[in-house]
This record gives sequence, C-alpha cells and structure tokens, in this order.
Amino acid sequence: MSPLRRWSALAVLALPVLLISVDMTVLGFAVPALSADLGPTSTELLWVVDIYSFLLAGLLVLMGNLGDRIGRRRLLIAGAIAFGLASALAAFATSPGMLIAARALLGLGGATLMPSTLALLRSVFRDDRERRTAIAIWAAAFSGGAAVGPIVGGILLAHFWWGSVFLVNTPVMVLLVIGALVLLPESRNPRPGPFDVLSGLLSIAGVLPVVYALKSVAKDGPSAGVALGLTVGTALLWTFVRRQRTLAEPLLDLRLFSNRVFSVAVSTNLLTVFALLGVMFYLPQYLILVLGMSPLVAGLWMLPLAGATVVGSLAAPSLARVLHLRWIIGGGMTLAAAGLAVGTLLGLDGDRAVLITAGLLIGVGVGAAEALTNDAILTAAPPERAGAAASVSETAYEFGAAMGTAVLGSVGLSVYAANLGEVDGVPAQALSAARESLGSAGEIAAQLPPDTAAAFLTEAAEAFVAGMDVVLVVAALVAAYVAAQAVVLLRRHSQPLVPSAPAQEPVAP
Repeated sequence: MSPLRRWSALAVLALPVLLISVDMTVLGFAVPALSADLGPTSTELLWVVDIYSFLLAGLLVLMGNLGDRIGRRRLLIAGAIAFGLASALAAFATSPGMLIAARALLGLGGATLMPSTLALLRSVFRDDRERRTAIAIWAAAFSGGAAVGPIVGGILLAHFWWGSVFLVNTPVMVLLVIGALVLLPESRNPRPGPFDVLSGLLSIAGVLPVVYALKSVAKDGPSAGVALGLTVGTALLWTFVRRQRTLAEPLLDLRLFSNRVFSVAVSTNLLTVFALLGVMFYLPQYLILVLGMSPLVAGLWMLPLAGATVVGSLAAPSLARVLHLRWIIGGGMTLAAAGLAVGTLLGLDGDRAVLITAGLLIGVGVGAAEALTNDAILTAAPPERAGAAASVSETAYEFGAAMGTAVLGSVGLSVYAANLGEVDGVPAQALSAARESLGSAGEIAAQLPPDTAAAFLTEAAEAFVAGMDVVLVVAALVAAYVAAQAVVLLRRHSQPLVPSAPAQEPVAP
C-alpha cells in the first residue's frame, strides 16, 4: 500500500472516532429541547441517555471478536450503515420509545466501529513508527471531537431542531462507507476456530448489569437494584472468565493479560478514564452553575484541556523515539496528577489562569500516555486477535467512565450534601431537596426571596466546590498511582510483542 493510500485510509478510520466523541458530548445540549417536544418520563429520559453506553460496553468484546472472524472492514462498513440509519431514526423520532430504540441501534453500531478502526490501523500501518503516529492521530481525533462537541451542539441547536444533533451523523457515515470501500484493505484472523455462542451471551449478560449498576448508583445512590446488578453481573463475568480458560479458541484470550505491557496498558486506560470522567462530571457543572457561564462559553473554556490532549497525543510518537515507554506514560500521568491538584485552587471565583493551567497539564499528560497505551495493547496482542485486543481497550474505557462517574460522582455529591448547611429562611424540606444536586439548589433558590436566595446559592456553591476539590484530590492520587505503576512495572520492558502465528495479509478491496 502506497504512503498516500495509507494516510488517506487513516483519515477514513479517524472519521467514526471523531463522530462518536462529538456524539458523546453533544447529546446533553439536546436534552431540554427533546424533553419539551417528546415529553418523556424521567425513566424514559434516563434510557434515552444511557442505553447507548449500556449496549456499547456490553457488545465491544463480542464485536471485536466478530471482526477478527468475518473481516474488520466488513464489520466497520456494516456498523457505519447501522449508525447512519439509527442517527436518521433518532433525528425524526416522534415518541420516547422510538428515540430509545434508535439510541439502542446507535450503541450497536458504535460497538462495531471503535474496535474495527483501531484493529485496522495495525493492518494498514506495518512500520512501528508510522503505526504509533497513526494511533496518536486516531486518539487526537477522539479528543478533538470532545472539544468541538459543545460548540457543534450550540450552533446546531441555535439554528435547527434537536434532531439535528443526530442527523449530522448520517452524511459522515456515508463518507465513511465510501472511503472504506475505496481505501481500506480487508483483514481477519485466517484461523478463527469455532465460535462459542455461550461465551458471547455471557460477555453481554455480564457487562450490562454491572454498567447499569454503576450508572444507577451515580444517579440515585446505593439501592437493592444496584447490589443485585453488581452481584449478577460479577457472577456472570466470573463464569465467562472461567469458560475462556477451558476453550481452545476463546472469545477473549486471557493469556494476553499475562503480558505485562498489555495488562499495564489496559489498567492505565481504565484508571485514567476513571479519574478523568470523575472530574468531567463536575467541571461543566462548576463552570455553568457556579461561575454562571452559558453551555457554549463553558465549552470554549474547556478547549485548552481538549486541545492540550491533542498536542500530547501527537507528541507521543516523537517522544517514543528517545524515551522508554514507562517514562512517557509515567511522566504524562505525573503531569495529569499535577494538573488535577492545581484544579483544587479554582475556588468560588474560578481563576481563569488556574483553569487554563490545570487543563493544559491534564490534557498534555493524558494525551501522551493514552496514545502509547493503545499502541502497546495492539502490538502486545497477536495480529490475528487485533480486533479482540482493541475491544478490550475500548471496554476498559467504558468501565473506567462508568466507574469514574459512579464512584467519584457519589463521593463528590456526598461531600456537597454534608457541607450544605442550614440557611435562614430556607425550609428543611427544601434544604433536603437541594442536597441532591447543585441544579436542585438553583431551582429552589428561584422560589426564595432575593436576599435569602443569594445567601443560599453562595452556601450551595461553597459546598459544591468542597465536593469537587475532594474529587480532584482523589483523581490526582489515582493518576499518580498510574504513573508509579508504569514506571515500576514496565522497567524491564523492551518490546511489547507476544509470539503468534503469522497474520493473514490484508486483502485489497
């Protein structure tokens, strides 16, 4: 494959990553408008928001394995068609049930796109240096999408109806299908062995209740349903793991985790997203509800963080030529830990210099570390299992995100509730409701006399900042642990390779 075709293929593979990251950040802007139009109940609205991530997390391992079997390009094209059709269906939904169904189909399509794009990068880019650069650009596209998502959402909703945030996906998916047919080679496992249906069912049935429980505890706190979901999901996943150890051709080859580079890279992805998503749960609320910014302005103030992530991702391949993997991951996560610690200095006034400094440190550090962990995961796995390895990486991201929101979200809200004290003129019942969230406090303040409302909002803002500071400290400690883990456990690492059977040469389209 010529250099021009390789790098053109990278542009095609970056498209779905960019789009999915935009889609993750833009939905929140459309919720008020679609709620007013469709009138969903609170339960239906939760399903509209969450069913996409539920199915995405539950299907990643299965879809990664399926791509290895039937062909990663073939699965990518099928997923793009499903994603494009589901986006159109969501855009013109006339009922909450129709929108939930469309979001479910979006989750199915997304589960095929992410592992397929990452696995195909290994087939397209055989040279180590080129592959690292390609994966860095792939990761930068994800960060860039997160950066422009709020801006795209603000522009679309200012000029069009709420369905436009979904409909914009469809023409991009058409471009992806055309580009994949013209530019991407096919690749697959030449000797996939028999497919174990029970393993596929166990992987889905185990992941779904665990992710549901983690998301539920973040929203509603501990409950019998959360405990049941964790218990059932954990038991099914334990059964799945036991079964994989007995199969000659497992759905997920657990021997990959015996490779230290692979296991450290996967845990780095999980813990990094855990720390980052916990912070991202609070930072937008802080900018909008404490500092009084509009959603669009808040999105602009978060650009330094997202932009720095892009810079860190693109710088990682050059650093890898002169520095050991452990120093890049360790150094990057040390910078991220420092940025998270700096964030505790924001206070009630939101010092803009502190906000930018924290964002730059976090972004550069996470970007550099994550660009190389994805490369390490792909190269540590046998080429014929690239799709399965990529799905493990993406599943780690999904679990990290769910856990970060659930654990750190709950910790911060608990500190907020504990610090929101009594204010003269605020009834006890109203105070109890305000302790649910800062948004609830704002709604209650709107019903109070001006002087009482101002004092109450100040008290609520101080309590929220106290909770956010605790989350930032915990996230900084997690990032520091990830840095130390990489430096210590990868000190003897030279090449992240696992002996494997030769991979099938890609078949030209």
